[in-house]
Amino acid sequence: MRYLGIDLGERRIGLAISDVSGTLARPLETLMIASPDDALDRVAATIASLSQEEDGLGAIVVGRPSSLDGRPTDQTARVTAFVEALKARTSLTVSVEDERLTSREAESRLALRERDWRRRKKRLDAAAAAIVLQDYLDGKR
Repeated sequence: MRYLGIDLGERRIGLAISDVSGTLARPLETLMIASPDDALDRVAATIASLSQEEDGLGAIVVGRPSSLDGRPTDQTARVTAFVEALKARTSLTVSVEDERLTSREAESRLALRERDWRRRKKRLDAAAAAIVLQDYLDGKR
């Protein structure tokens, strides 16, 4: 069963996908969005498309932002509302995973291979989604 990882931002959404065994996560793509409604529509369309593929899609993991001490941030409520709306649009299980410091980790990993920050920025959100998804997958074992 494959899992879809989502790193929800205000302007970009990073997506990651696992292998069929649910062991390894990899960046999939970054969606540019115009509004919260656009975000939900674009993610729902991606879920529908991935579900139609031969390997299908079994579950969704959304990164939940929080401060370093674990308290909710300004973005936490927006992500929670997105998760609830997504649950209403799909029959797949939608889980949340702590995303503290995933963007920093993704940036440092990308910087090892790509010196141009413009290129890194295009891939950052999908890389962060892969870290969120990998953390979730590792926690399931």
